[in-house]
Amino acid sequence: MKILVTGASGFIGSHTCERLKHLGHDVVGLDNFNDYYSLALKQLNEKALNDKGITVIKQDLRAAALAEVLPDDINYIFHFAAQPGISATSTFEDYFTNNIIGTKYLIDYALTLKDFRLFVNIGTSSIYGLEATFPETTAPKPASHYGVTKLAAEQLVLQKSREKLFDSCSLRLYSVIGPRERPEKMYTKLIACAYNDTAFPLYQGSGSHLRSFTYVGDIVDGIVSVIGNESKVNGEIINLGTEVEHTTQEGIEAVEKVIGKAIKIDHVAARAGDQLRTKANIEKAKALLNYNPKTTLLEGVKAQVEWYKKHFV
Repeated sequence: MKILVTGASGFIGSHTCERLKHLGHDVVGLDNFNDYYSLALKQLNEKALNDKGITVIKQDLRAAALAEVLPDDINYIFHFAAQPGISATSTFEDYFTNNIIGTKYLIDYALTLKDFRLFVNIGTSSIYGLEATFPETTAPKPASHYGVTKLAAEQLVLQKSREKLFDSCSLRLYSVIGPRERPEKMYTKLIACAYNDTAFPLYQGSGSHLRSFTYVGDIVDGIVSVIGNESKVNGEIINLGTEVEHTTQEGIEAVEKVIGKAIKIDHVAARAGDQLRTKANIEKAKALLNYNPKTTLLEGVKAQVEWYKKHFV
């Protein structure tokens, strides 16, 4: 199969590209290489993909007429590209144009494809809101511009299933960790603070926040398992993550244990829209995809520390 992966030079997108290639698919990546975080990291990921024979097209999804620059024989789309997270440096317009307009233009492109099998939208537990412990039938209550716009993007994609224009699904991911995690995310930042002897900014009250910290390899297992299961997943929203919860404080302690060093903490004001608890309800993923994440928090942290040491220490 020929597969397009948007956000291919990002954290989870790059891992998914590699897995799809390993499974024997023809993989085409797309990324706009924006400056939300270090371009050097995206370029490092791109090189890893190039070394495996995967080409990454530099293209912004917010440009219309994508059919003029992208292949016309794509069978699957895995849509990771988005304005991510909760950031004071991102405006509502950033979220709106990247997550909604970009998705709409990608849908328009998918509608031009002749042998198109499935549009896989990559969603987020942030869609649920401040508490994300629910099954997929629960009414969403997003508490950030990120969550609101990711919900809108999800519905734009699933609308096409309801209209019977193409098959689609949306996978809501939970607190993914591992090698290539973005530099502003918790574990990469913790590891960097440990090696650079700088203080980790801990948001007030967040030490007790609960998270389904899920290793990226386990997440990718679920993502690629939709291939061949189109009839099962069409029109569906599916949670992917681990059922095991850890506090932020336990995450800090895991990094300290792996590196063998205490991390300095700088307590800072709480962040609006930050989730209080995420625990992935994956009964649906188990039933439809035989999904079974197994990597422990400590195993995931060890892999991420080794990646960081290889490239940045």
